[in-house]
Amino acid sequence: MNKSELIRSLAEETNIPFDDATIVVNTFFDTMKDALVAGNRIEIRGFGSFKIKEYSGYAGRNPRTGECVKVNPKRLPFFRAGKELKDYINQ
Repeated sequence: MNKSELIRSLAEETNIPFDDATIVVNTFFDTMKDALVAGNRIEIRGFGSFKIKEYSGYAGRNPRTGECVKVNPKRLPFFRAGKELKDYINQ
């Protein structure tokens, strides 16, 4: 399912206009992104949690040339599925 399918499903399930459903979904995702950028953890009970993992820089190696390259530190989003979601999927 992609974002437009999610919007369409929300509009059909709640009988709201497609434009209103678009605003709801975009606001939801924008709020989640803002929370993660601010360093907050997001927990949706019964579904899972999102957080940012920070990785420090290191000296890597280009597998093709063998040349040493510097890998910069980075922050990446991480999702962990909740128990209820895991149980639902594995019924």
